[in-house]
Amino acid sequence: MIRIERIIGGNLEANCWIPHHGEKSEAFIIDPGFLLKQYSAACRRLKLTVRGVLLTHHHYDHSGRADAVAREFDAPVYMHRGDLPYYKGRVDIVLEGGETLYLGGEPVRVAHTPGHTPGGVCFVLPESKVAFTGDTIFNVDLGRTDLDGGSEADMHHSLVSIVDTWANDVTIYPGHGDPATMKYVRAVNREFAEMISCAGG
Repeated sequence: MIRIERIIGGNLEANCWIPHHGEKSEAFIIDPGFLLKQYSAACRRLKLTVRGVLLTHHHYDHSGRADAVAREFDAPVYMHRGDLPYYKGRVDIVLEGGETLYLGGEPVRVAHTPGHTPGGVCFVLPESKVAFTGDTIFNVDLGRTDLDGGSEADMHHSLVSIVDTWANDVTIYPGHGDPATMKYVRAVNREFAEMISCAGG
């Protein structure tokens, strides 16, 4: 059974998510942007073995403490190849999209979702019906596409081909803001509705 710890940091209130397997005490740390002491304290309080640091994209509010966390827990850092030119930190395992990682035996699918950045990814746990979406999609809006490397056309493709395939009972855990079911997202997130309804990118 997957459980999820949330730690919010920085002036942009970025989410760091720590999914962990309750029985096997294995964890990933997703997007550690700021608060090394808090991440460390949470993992030690829960007696977790950190199997990796997963970065949904390169922006500092999501990756700023990745190196320090990796050293603290002797864990590899994962990032998609598309964001390597923008990132100065450590990357141990380069993702291409389509990989399957495992957390306590449960599969974690790597979905390449460019748009916010070229190497943006979502980490999807089909059995738990959970998706960690970084800045691809939030509960009520979408990630920006006007920053360096962003692309509205890529965002459109990511939303149509990946995000919109998730069932209503999948819960997204975004890079900012609160979790939400896809049912809620489809009902409330106007940017998402407009993007997937448009004919082109």
